[in-house]
Amino acid sequence: MIHIKSPEEGAALFKALGSDIRIAIVKILLEEPDMSMNELAGRLNITAGALTGHVKRLEECGVLKVSTEGAGHGNVKRCCVALDKILIDFRPELRKKNAWQVSLKVGQFSDCEIWPTCGMASKEGLIGEMDDVRYFSHPSRFAADILWLGQGYVEYTVPCFLPQGSRIDGLTISAELSSEAPGVNEVWPSDISFSINGVLLGKWTSPGDFGSRRGRLNPEWWYDSLNQYGFLKMLTVNREGTFIDGRRLSDVTLDALGLDERKGFRLRFSVDEDSGHVGGMTLFGRSFGNYEQDIEVRMDYSAAGENG
Repeated sequence: MIHIKSPEEGAALFKALGSDIRIAIVKILLEEPDMSMNELAGRLNITAGALTGHVKRLEECGVLKVSTEGAGHGNVKRCCVALDKILIDFRPELRKKNAWQVSLKVGQFSDCEIWPTCGMASKEGLIGEMDDVRYFSHPSRFAADILWLGQGYVEYTVPCFLPQGSRIDGLTISAELSSEAPGVNEVWPSDISFSINGVLLGKWTSPGDFGSRRGRLNPEWWYDSLNQYGFLKMLTVNREGTFIDGRRLSDVTLDALGLDERKGFRLRFSVDEDSGHVGGMTLFGRSFGNYEQDIEVRMDYSAAGENG
């Protein structure tokens, strides 16, 4: 998902999509998710040289991803659509004027239950050894900027420092996520569940563990054979229900979560044994993947005296 918060922020994307040919490229690749440049040029009835500039524009703004594979006497470039949604939020003045925000590093979890394949890494290197669950209790885990697990959960204690007497009106959580396959696998669905204070908000099915190209932020030492990037997912809970990327996920409202403006709450990401797709989970922090952020939490609130 790409989240655009202002017209200026979306300018490059809008320009990239402001072309009939580039729109046609996206439509074709949505119908046939993996095509070579030559196949795509043939469908559009243009030369490969003319196609290259259009594809580059779409790749630069995150709409397409291009991978290279060896074939015969040379390399073949293949294209596919790189995102699932574009969320546009142009009216910040409509947001709650009172908000409290906190960032949580992915290694800052307070509880976990882990099954391999699993591991953690910081910007500098691996934390412990891969597939050894003992390192999830090691103090060095707090430096982790990426973690992955085949099944289980990580749970975070989210602090809350709102003014006394405030009322929480909305909760927004965003994180970059993908599945976790042994190595990587572009088609590896996994049901990732989101819970607060033990209340299940809903599940999102990650389509795969992506590794056809390197994540934009990954450090140089990071292995090409491991998780490269995910989708940025935005979870919102308010008094109407729970939404993911603006789409209703469930009817769970704030009132069901037992939130207290003077206390923290428990936020859990999990892949449960009884899910339809048990394909693991990868959580990306600001030094890995495509989005320079940790787990971001925002609470919109009404201050004392403003409550209706």
